[in-house]
Amino acid sequence: MKDIETSMQAYVKERGSLRYLFFGGKGGVGKTALAGATAIWLAKQGKRVMLASTNPVHSLSGLLGQNVFGQPTAVNGVPNLWAYEIDTKDTIERSKQEIREKIQWFLKFADISTKAEEFVESATMNPAFEESAMFENMVDLMLGGEYDVYVFDTAPTANARRLLGMSQVYSLWVNKMLKSRDEARSLRELLSFTKKKEKDPLMDYLVAFRDRMGKAREMLTDPARTSFFFVTLPEALPIAVITRFIGWFHDFGIPVGGVIVNMLIDKDQVNDKSPEFVKNRVAMQDRYMVDIWEKFDGMVRAKLPLYENEVRGTTSLTRMAEALFV
Repeated sequence: MKDIETSMQAYVKERGSLRYLFFGGKGGVGKTALAGATAIWLAKQGKRVMLASTNPVHSLSGLLGQNVFGQPTAVNGVPNLWAYEIDTKDTIERSKQEIREKIQWFLKFADISTKAEEFVESATMNPAFEESAMFENMVDLMLGGEYDVYVFDTAPTANARRLLGMSQVYSLWVNKMLKSRDEARSLRELLSFTKKKEKDPLMDYLVAFRDRMGKAREMLTDPARTSFFFVTLPEALPIAVITRFIGWFHDFGIPVGGVIVNMLIDKDQVNDKSPEFVKNRVAMQDRYMVDIWEKFDGMVRAKLPLYENEVRGTTSLTRMAEALFV
């Protein structure tokens, strides 16, 4: 069986400026546990680490055995480590208020008498609004710069794709809005009887928002600071999922750090007397490991065993970290 070319430990140590680590993959492959193990290992290296969940269905609190929902919380028994399940409710309400104010500015600017509330409800009923709020919170955390390293447990890959792709979508949208807004303002000034230029709060907001999204995109696409790690099992479906999305992440310019193979059965524990079910599973995993070496040549960073108990709590996460960073 082929050896790992560049291990997880070697990859991270070679990139001393790495600040943003994302873990993604199909649901149920162990993203949260591996993000937690990575955060613990980095904290033990003396770095101030934020472990954050951008998954709408959070599981960090359950993994760590303490409530980390809604605010950054020091992790019990692990110096230098904080964890945070991002709560979008406050962000959504704040966004509604901001949208309400901006629509009011626009309606006043255009001399339209319609109430802003109708537009607000229409805008915020979109299912993507929560993802947008999550992205805003993630960017706030990254731009805050309070920690040395940020480790993100992302949503299943399709959601992570949309989440991280928002920086590009936002940039395109804002640039179109700025162009339209500038044309409207120029026309209004041309038709006005006074030469006095009116303050345009919406234009100021759009410029600030564009600059903020530009910084976010710069961070997310900088290979010196950002890496996205894909977690898979030695099974057909998880492998197919990450194969498809690795290409997409490359297209978006988001640096891919590599692939982590989780839940491998320890063959030293299997013998002729082992149940047929176990021997069949080992044979299946062996077949899919051949696929993994072929599809992700040079990208495999670690192989993790299937543990006898569920990975839960900092003790078992530390054990996983030792296997991940060998």
